[in-house]
Amino acid sequence: MDSLMRNPMLLAGVGFAAVVLAMASFYTVPETKQAVVLRLGKPERIVNEYDPKAPFGESGAGLAIKVPFIEDVRFVDKRIMDLDMDAQTVLSTDQLRLVVDAFARFRIVDPQRMVQTVGTEENAADALKRILASKLRNELGKQPFAALLSPERGEVMDEIQASVNTQAKQYGAEIIDVRIKRADLPSGATLDAAYARMASARAQEAANIRAQGQKQAQVVQAEADATAARIYADSFGKDPEFYAFYRAMQAYRTTFEDGTATVVLGPNNEFLREFEGRKTNR
Repeated sequence: MDSLMRNPMLLAGVGFAAVVLAMASFYTVPETKQAVVLRLGKPERIVNEYDPKAPFGESGAGLAIKVPFIEDVRFVDKRIMDLDMDAQTVLSTDQLRLVVDAFARFRIVDPQRMVQTVGTEENAADALKRILASKLRNELGKQPFAALLSPERGEVMDEIQASVNTQAKQYGAEIIDVRIKRADLPSGATLDAAYARMASARAQEAANIRAQGQKQAQVVQAEADATAARIYADSFGKDPEFYAFYRAMQAYRTTFEDGTATVVLGPNNEFLREFEGRKTNR
């Protein structure tokens, strides 16, 4: 030790070796990362691994140690990541082409498997894109055009998510969500023809609705007229004299409605009986 203290160069060399050894032995695991420790290129253990059952706030992040020069560390993102898809052309069951712009979100839940199979998150994302694109074309191609533009497609996307998840496990990934951002018809003649068919279908539907409405209106009107006639008959049958008076008043109103009518009748005419106070015998 005394000789070491008397030799500054040797002391500096030992200090430098200690610093290098410490730097090779200790590493910091961020809160948002999972650390896969490789021993001679083979996964040995995982530090700060994603665990959905872990209590809130519990984490393995922080300072960790590894065997220097033998073990290496590969960091894998612990957060949910976006998977932006290229636009896919889908042929519906009614032979219409649709350009679908979809996206997905995924998370690495088995970083050791991911490192062993594809190596990095970028490679995992590329593999998932290929799987998802194939599933989108296959599953959406089983649907009619109207279903692809309706809220019902949410059920189809859930089925696609479940199907992709089955294959995503081989890369240590989990698909969190799959959704369609946009679904458009290709521009040009296809789009114009589709709009024309849609307009024709809506016009036919509107005509059917109007026809049904008119039919129902006629039924309601007929029922109302029948009810009114029955009420009138029941009421007038209870007082025949009032019924005669009422009918006479209706006739007078219709005859003299415009104020220009002139009627010449005999004094004993039935039509004028109500004007005479019903003094004339029947």
